[in-house]
Amino acid sequence: MLTLGIDPGLERVGFGVVRRVGSKIECIDYGLIKTPKIALPERLKLIHDAVLELIEKHHPDAMATERLLFTKNVTTGMDVAKALGTVLLAAADTGMQWSEYSPPEVKQAVVGNGNADKKQVTFMVRRLLALKEDPKPDDVADALAIAICHSFRATMPK
Repeated sequence: MLTLGIDPGLERVGFGVVRRVGSKIECIDYGLIKTPKIALPERLKLIHDAVLELIEKHHPDAMATERLLFTKNVTTGMDVAKALGTVLLAAADTGMQWSEYSPPEVKQAVVGNGNADKKQVTFMVRRLLALKEDPKPDDVADALAIAICHSFRATMPK
């Protein structure tokens, strides 16, 4: 199973592509989509187009994102929600299967502790995927963690 994990944001969108075959999981690609400070519709289009390019490049079986939580900064939360909507539109445009997971679900799947901190998540992402260095910034580590979570969860018997 090939999974595209996305950590959406308006300025930065982290992405990670992982493949799971049996008990083996490997990193195929990861990175960051950055948008310049331009008008909102153009920024959202850049995100949409970049996600479409990732889907066309890798042909993942599924896409996964982290469930948005309420935030103290409403403006930031709204911007992330707009970016997420754009990502989901790209999934719909391509008929991509989409799933979302809460932050504790992602942490539980990757670290074994739903209350793990970012350093623990990054450490386990690096270890599980046998990366030579920590995936940075946090948006990228989170996207890989989301992809790992989905690859484990989607293959679990119901």
